[in-house]
Amino acid sequence: MTAPAHQRDLTVGPVAKTLFLFALPSLGVNILQSLNNSVNSIWIGQFLGEEALAASANAGLIMFLMFSALFGFSMATTILIGQNMGRRDVESVRRVMGTATGIFFVSGAVTAALGWIFAPQMLRLMATPEGAYPFALAYLRVMFLSMPTSFVMILISSSLRGVGDSVTPFWNTVLNVGLDIVLNPVFILGLGPIPAMGIAGSALATLIASIISLALLIRKIYAKDLTIRLRGAELKWVRPDPRFLKPIARMGLPMGLSMIIMSGSALVMIGLVNREGVDTTAAFGVMNQLWSYVQMPAVAVGSAVSAMVAQNIGANNWARVDRAVWSGIVINLVMSGILVLLTTVFAAPLLGLFLPDGSPAIAIAIHINHIIGWSFILMGVSVVVTFAVRANGAVLAPLLILIFSAIVVRFFVGFGLHDRFGADAIWAAFIATSIASGILSIAYYLHGGWRKAKAMPFASPAAAAE
Repeated sequence: MTAPAHQRDLTVGPVAKTLFLFALPSLGVNILQSLNNSVNSIWIGQFLGEEALAASANAGLIMFLMFSALFGFSMATTILIGQNMGRRDVESVRRVMGTATGIFFVSGAVTAALGWIFAPQMLRLMATPEGAYPFALAYLRVMFLSMPTSFVMILISSSLRGVGDSVTPFWNTVLNVGLDIVLNPVFILGLGPIPAMGIAGSALATLIASIISLALLIRKIYAKDLTIRLRGAELKWVRPDPRFLKPIARMGLPMGLSMIIMSGSALVMIGLVNREGVDTTAAFGVMNQLWSYVQMPAVAVGSAVSAMVAQNIGANNWARVDRAVWSGIVINLVMSGILVLLTTVFAAPLLGLFLPDGSPAIAIAIHINHIIGWSFILMGVSVVVTFAVRANGAVLAPLLILIFSAIVVRFFVGFGLHDRFGADAIWAAFIATSIASGILSIAYYLHGGWRKAKAMPFASPAAAAE
């Protein structure tokens, strides 16, 4: 079987070069999605004002939690597809894809319906300000309508990476983001024959962009006959098969829970930061904007390592698994190190993009960055190693490491030392989290039993008969 264009066989070739080139499009996707969120916020803020911007922020938090839970299941699907791709079992690749497609679409439809119904209660639970509430409700309900499309698009992008194609998801993201940015002012302001819809127009622009880009992505999958496509009798595999559903759920639940724990831990710490006053809160918020870009290489490289490790485990090439992990660590150290250096050296002008001249928050932000900034390099090592061990189905130990480092250690240092050291105890808590996570993750990789785990201890009937 000839591999389609852009689809890399991650079981052969120079490890570091292959990994780096495979990770670059994923990094581009992360950057584009962040820029898209920023540009959409600019449209809403400039055209509709502070209350609408606050509304989108509140609705955005709910969406973030939704997609955090979805992340685990998409990663589980990527791992199963990667392992089967490594053992050249295309039938199992498509069976996994079919089961996941059925589950993701139904889950998206149910989420859309429940979200539309319970959006008011969600916003009330978050104590959304009264002035922002009607905007947030209109925005959130339309965003929920995009869930089936968004769920399936995330699944397809993850599955393509599992078979070694990170380029197709990148170009699909370029299209999606481009459409979203262009359509936002059209539907917000009502240009031409389009009526002005306000903040609901921003959400509608996102929905239309996702529908168009998903339709074109599916068209390309079938036109290019990409590996994950289903034809003819294979379409019945969309009905979930318990043999494939069980490992997706077994791995997806802990990984989704990990994202929720990370988000919840961050929210608790923001509450502690808020006690320090508005300047410190503003400084920390702006640094988080900059740090989001610093952390992107770790996520992109970690995802690439996961796909490469999964394929090589499927091919039973364990020596290449180790080379992939250590290459990923080195690549991340270099990329994250450069970004940390840039944000440190150019902190003042970068902060000036968000804060007015003379703001006391600038000096506070620089101080925070000097303490915390370097820890993102170590955190990136943890991300790469965690993605690697998960690629063999070992998901419980990384979850326990996260609970210990992001909750026990972080809260013990942050809350326990706050009365004595003030805000510096909060920043020290983030450092302690990175150190604990880094040490435990590497220890588990070197000495844990993750190599004995099994993501999917079966093959398709065709593969088993060979």
